Amino acid sequence: MGIMSASVGLTRYRIVEQDIPTNLWSEIDDRLKRNAFRDIDASAEERSFGWVSFDNMLDPDFALCPPEKGAYLAFTLRLDTRRVPPAVLKKHVQIAMNAAMQAMREQGKRFLAKEQKEEIRDQVALRLRARSLPIPACFDVVWETTQGVVSIASTQSKLLELFEELFTHTFGLHLEPMTPYFLALRHLGQEQRAELESFTPTIFVEGAL
Repeated sequence: MGIMSASVGLTRYRIVEQDIPTNLWSEIDDRLKRNAFRDIDASAEERSFGWVSFDNMLDPDFALCPPEKGAYLAFTLRLDTRRVPPAVLKKHVQIAMNAAMQAMREQGKRFLAKEQKEEIRDQVALRLRARSLPIPACFDVVWETTQGVVSIASTQSKLLELFEELFTHTFGLHLEPMTPYFLALRHLGQEQRAELESFTPTIFVEGAL
């Protein structure tokens, strides 16, 4: 999802308070490239993810568009996923099972072992993945370096987990989600955590409008 879209769902983070190495800013390009997206079109891999240019999803080397934008860093998380529809997989597994059973009968055997069935399913899934093209998805990231605020154009929980792990792996920095709870805790302090966690929602309007 693009931040430049007419409407977009954002998740905001803050850099957990820690000393940021002074040499980090000069290493941004190299760190992004070391964790850049790797194409899987010519393979049978199920998933690939990594950083690409903010302006061009086909530019994992940041040759056309550097991430530096004044006081901001802008780049994109690209995630390519291969998906074989369950009905297609079921059909071709059944075809392969029938063929294997026919071969077994010709040898005077009546049943396929559990391990054989699992192997047939794995082989069929691998063959079908190799025949399908991965589906690309892009999620823009903007890092406001002066405030230590990082925004990503997604609200999907699994995608956010992947993003947080990759961000920490890339930059050695940890992210804290800027949810109302964390914002309140930041302002009130740890000594108010127990009181904050005891709060319950208040319904201001009863009944349908």
